[in-house]
Amino acid sequence: MRNLTCIICPKGCSLTVEESAEGLSVVGNICPRGKKYAIEECTHPVRTVTSFIRVENREDTMVSVKTSAPIPKESMFEAMEKIRAAKANAPIAIGDVLLADVFGADIIATKSID
Repeated sequence: MRNLTCIICPKGCSLTVEESAEGLSVVGNICPRGKKYAIEECTHPVRTVTSFIRVENREDTMVSVKTSAPIPKESMFEAMEKIRAAKANAPIAIGDVLLADVFGADIIATKSID
């Protein structure tokens, strides 16, 4: 048995996931999205990673970035190592891909730098 708080919507349902011979059952969800979230969180959790990348051609400047899609939770620390090692050059626009294919997602800029 595992207890979770759903993060899909602002209601924050308290979910209980139990495993049986038939598979996983979820109780406490108000909507079907909560059930889907709980099953995915117990079988293959994923996370969106947010961080910063140094802008080389601007003094003391960083650009905020995030993954374009959630990546496997177990890959987060390795993804952060790749992000920390990366450098970018301005100009940068929101949505620019600064690192491609990091565990199935691109690392994209969430801020513009002129």
